Amino acid sequence: MGKHIVITGVSQGLGQAMVAGFVAAGHRVSGCARRAEAIAELSAQYPDPHQFTAVDIRDDAAVAAWAKGAIAANGLPDLVINNAGLVNHPAPLWRVPAEEFDAVVAVNLNGTVNVIRHFAPPMVEQRSGIFVNFSSGWGRSTSPEFAPYCATKWGIEGLTQAFAQELPAGMAAVALNPGIIHTAMLETCYGDDAAAYTPIATWVKAAVPYILSFQPSDNGRALTVPG
Repeated sequence: MGKHIVITGVSQGLGQAMVAGFVAAGHRVSGCARRAEAIAELSAQYPDPHQFTAVDIRDDAAVAAWAKGAIAANGLPDLVINNAGLVNHPAPLWRVPAEEFDAVVAVNLNGTVNVIRHFAPPMVEQRSGIFVNFSSGWGRSTSPEFAPYCATKWGIEGLTQAFAQELPAGMAAVALNPGIIHTAMLETCYGDDAAAYTPIATWVKAAVPYILSFQPSDNGRALTVPG
């Protein structure tokens, strides 16, 4: 039944939209998010073979258990999409509380690495599969008052480049800028002006086939969802 697609951050926004898009296209999804209620709703909406698990990707041991279960249920992933992310509330860098800065780094960077750490080994052994690490326009440019977020997304770009160089032939790691989409995260950044940007429903129609088109020859590329 299609590809096995692993997605983090499936409880809302782009992650939730991608689940619907990939399932509609005939693929199996293993998704995670922190909120147990949202996971229960997704599990009811998309029963077996799809698997949804409450996981905080900042917790390495929890990610290890999730990866083991997802692979046991649906086999090695064809795609691992590191979508989960946090953005800081707008403020000059020196006014961002330490706890908020640490949370943005822990999810956006450490969480991505935790997922790679536990899904990559069996995939590398089989020389199969593609990692898609969500970056941002702010991973290739910057904005005042969002230094923590910019730092993590620039980090994703560099991390993905180095990771790509470590992968065997037959695999790929891609840094993907999804574009500017009207999500709750964008409202944190732009307030009411966020409504002027691409609706999620429009975005996902372009994003799902685009992500499915990635090949091992895309290894190391910094790509952007067309739109």
